[in-house]
Amino acid sequence: MTLLKCATHVVADVAAAAARYAEWMDYRVVEQGEVDDALAALWLAPASKGKRYALLQPASGAATFLRLVEGTVVADYEPIRSYGWAAIELCVTDVDAVHERMKASPFEVIGPPRNLDGFATVKPMQVRGPDKEIVYLTQMLVSGPEHGLPSPQSLVDRPFIMVLACPDLRKSAAWVRDVLGLEVIEPVAIHYSMISKSFALPEGEKVELVTGKWQGEVFIELDQYPAQATVREGVAGELAPGVAMTTMSHPDFVRLDGHWAVEPVVLQGPLYEGRRVGMLTTPEGALLEVIEA
Repeated sequence: MTLLKCATHVVADVAAAAARYAEWMDYRVVEQGEVDDALAALWLAPASKGKRYALLQPASGAATFLRLVEGTVVADYEPIRSYGWAAIELCVTDVDAVHERMKASPFEVIGPPRNLDGFATVKPMQVRGPDKEIVYLTQMLVSGPEHGLPSPQSLVDRPFIMVLACPDLRKSAAWVRDVLGLEVIEPVAIHYSMISKSFALPEGEKVELVTGKWQGEVFIELDQYPAQATVREGVAGELAPGVAMTTMSHPDFVRLDGHWAVEPVVLQGPLYEGRRVGMLTTPEGALLEVIEA
C-alpha cells in the first residue's frame, strides 16, 4: 500500500481539464465542488476560496487521486524551471500504447518512451498538458514489493511518484528522512533529459536525485535543480501554479507534532474519509497535505 493519496494541479478551467483526463487517460470525477473556508485555510490559500475543484480517480479504482483546482493563469509560469512540486508520475501498463494515444491527444509529447539512465526497472515518457502540467507516464519493466514499484491495473493508472524540485537536495532529503520517517536512498547522478532541456545544460551533464519510500514502495522523488532555477511565483493568496500540492497519508501523526504549518482538522469526502488532515511545508516551501492513516 502506498502512502501517496493525491496530486493537485492548478488549471484554468476545471471542467475542460477533467474532460481531457477522462477522454485520454480514462479518469473519472468522483467529487467536485468549490473550495470552502476549511480547505482554503488548510491550503494556506485564502484567495482560492470559492474556486472550483474536481477530484478524479483512475480507471483501476485505486484510491490515489488526481485533483484539479481552478486558479488565475500566471502568464510567465513555465514548468521544470522553479522549486517545488515539478511533475506527476502515473503508472501505465503499456507505455508504447499510451504514447500512440497521447500523439492524438491535446497533451504534447515532450519525451517519447525511453529507458531511463540508472533505473533499468522503468520505462517512462513525458507529456505537457494545456495547463502546462508535466505528467510522466511510466511502465514498470519489473514490479512487486521487492522493487518498490506498483503493478498498474489499467492502461493509465494512479499517481505513484511525485517529483519535488530542490535547491539543496541533501537538505530536502534529510527533511524527508527525519520529519516524515521515510527511507531515502543516497543521491544518484543520471542523464535527466527533462531538466537538461529545460535549463539547456551542457551535453553529458548529470543531475542528482534521490527517492523516498515507505515499507518498500517508492512514492517520492527529489531532484537537484540547477542554480538558475527560481522560486515559483504565483498569485498572492492562491495555490501556486503548476503542481501545487502533494497529499500523503501518514501512520504516525505524533511524529509530526511541532512541524505543522496548519494544525490537523477533520475533513470529509472520498480523499479524506473523515480523518484528520494537516499541512506541512517542505524546505522549498511546497505544500505537503498529510492525512492520518
